[in-house]
Amino acid sequence: MHATDTDITRMTGAILARYPARATSLLPILRDIQTELRHVPRQAMCQVGAALNLPLTQIQGVTEFYAFLSTEPVGRYDIRLSDSISDHLLGSRELGGYFAERLGVQPGLTRADGLVRFDYTACTGLCDQGPAGLVNGYALSRLDRNRVDQIVELVNGEIPLTDWPQTLFAVEDNIRQAGLLLNDTFSPGAALAQSLARGATATLEEMTRSGLRGRGGAGYTTAMKWQFCREATTPAAPSYVVCNADEGEPGTFKDRVLLNRHAHRVFEGMTVCALITGARQGFLYLRGEYLHLYQPLQAVLEARRQAGLLGCNLRGQSGFDFDIHLFLGAGAYICGEESALIESLEGKRGVPRNRPPYPVTHGYLGCPTVVNNVETFVAAASIALHGGDWFAAVGTAKSRGTKLLSISGDCERPGIYEYPFGVSLATILADCGGETAFGVQVGGPSGSFIARREFERRIAYEDLATGGSLMVFGPERDLLAIVRNFTAFFAHESCGFCTPCRVGTSLLKNTLDKICTGHGTPYDLVELTDIARQVQTASHCGLGQTAANPILTTLECYPERYQARLKAIRFEPGFDLDGSLAQARALTGRDDAQAHLAQVED
Repeated sequence: MHATDTDITRMTGAILARYPARATSLLPILRDIQTELRHVPRQAMCQVGAALNLPLTQIQGVTEFYAFLSTEPVGRYDIRLSDSISDHLLGSRELGGYFAERLGVQPGLTRADGLVRFDYTACTGLCDQGPAGLVNGYALSRLDRNRVDQIVELVNGEIPLTDWPQTLFAVEDNIRQAGLLLNDTFSPGAALAQSLARGATATLEEMTRSGLRGRGGAGYTTAMKWQFCREATTPAAPSYVVCNADEGEPGTFKDRVLLNRHAHRVFEGMTVCALITGARQGFLYLRGEYLHLYQPLQAVLEARRQAGLLGCNLRGQSGFDFDIHLFLGAGAYICGEESALIESLEGKRGVPRNRPPYPVTHGYLGCPTVVNNVETFVAAASIALHGGDWFAAVGTAKSRGTKLLSISGDCERPGIYEYPFGVSLATILADCGGETAFGVQVGGPSGSFIARREFERRIAYEDLATGGSLMVFGPERDLLAIVRNFTAFFAHESCGFCTPCRVGTSLLKNTLDKICTGHGTPYDLVELTDIARQVQTASHCGLGQTAANPILTTLECYPERYQARLKAIRFEPGFDLDGSLAQARALTGRDDAQAHLAQVED
């Protein structure tokens, strides 16, 4: 049943009443409208624009930018199957075909009765327990034909999601190896008490002594970032603390586990940062695919408020006021980039900013802002409690402490592993049961493909830096199919802001598709490399700058696997020129010889 204009006005008004009338409320409002109405109709956009004093173009642009928002109605049950390579290895594509057949709907469409929509989506952060998916945003793990049959019966029976068997939504932590951080016993408030006793300046010195670097992959020194933010903070430009929990890199799921098991420590690390920088407000930006963590995290925040660990005059310290707000994303990989995340927090499309200036001086609402990821704040809380030397005693000279790795793919024991920096890939593969691998993707699609001959290389900023993803590929796997999946992912996730990335990633995908289907020539391989270099060097942000990595690193490791897929001819068109005119012929009613074009090589 479609909502009437009166229904839309009433529901939108009720949602608007729950939020402050400012631009920063836009994305949460649109998410709620999507949930209530199953889409964001133009009428609701106009109503939101009037309430927030925003132009319709901004609201429509935001709605169309995020994958979990839609301008057209979706089913009461919105089912999305993960299209990550780790799910492919477990047969997700075949399972998806079965799913669509049983539901009676084609992927990407809503069934005629309006009850269900089925489609594929990006990595859901369940790479260790796939094939995985989402239903109305909530995680579905370990899908197989039996579970699909069960879900189809529940959908066709119109059973409310709250009455579905909880086994369908079970998400395991799968911690296989714990180290310095995961073994640390931690009582809420202990790190904050120690920091207050020590003082903000001395606590910052402990962070410096620890050598902690950002665990998102870039490896910027944490203490230096906090120091710059502290120095830039003024009464006219208050500082903010942001935890980047938009863990969208395919193959990465460590932050999911930390948020589920160590949420107090995440929030305590943010509070220690607030003590040092003088911030009064923090945000945890939670990726939309982790909707199942939203309410548990809200409960932890409320418990901290009740315990005096958030709010005003924390731990009796007059003037030390700090609170944390959860902000739920809506399905955009690019929002993992810190400036794009800030744009999203401000109620905009998640398009990365030009830098400089950097967020530490001009971040959220133009104010000094610290953005660190979940693992960094967990480490910071433990350092505040135990001191910098405790942390610096582990790891290498340039890479202090430990690193959490999300391991998936062709291994016997996928899950979370914590190692001191400096551990070799060979050791990791032996531990997870992936010794027979012919290659490993370190750092997700944006990282590097490491061939078997390089398995003595080490996880460290001075060798293999990584945000935490490690995908294992057995000898039976098709290398080009893996690269094709990664390249299609980047083409889909490009925000479209800059031409090198917007056009270049599509060209990479199309050229690679041509090679993978047996129609490529040596010329295409040269062209693929040239395009990859241009995308890498000319793109605006990290997405485009790393989008060509899967192609370039695998070409370096295994050029013969590309060569084997090429045809002997020198040239074959990358598209059907005459076929592209079919629609024009149909519209004009022509099918004579002059309405056709021949495509020949000069």
